[in-house]
Amino acid sequence: DSVAEGKKMKCSLCTKVLKKMQDLAGDDPDESAVQAALQKGCRALGRRLGKRCQQLVSKYQEQISEGLQNGDMPQDICAAIGLCRS
Repeated sequence: DSVAEGKKMKCSLCTKVLKKMQDLAGDDPDESAVQAALQKGCRALGRRLGKRCQQLVSKYQEQISEGLQNGDMPQDICAAIGLCRS
């Protein structure tokens, strides 16, 4: 059904976005590295995805930032904010 499809899209978008952020933030990022990655990461995804990325980041910034600083996997962070099944 379309709800599951939408959720799946959100999950793959979320993991894609967070992998990009993780790469940009580096291995052991502090808060400022994560903030910079959050801003750069969305721009790096191009215009269409970038807009969805911005919405994702502004809505879940705290959880994403915390997850990245803790070294959590993108899939786990996305599950924690309810976009992926854990």
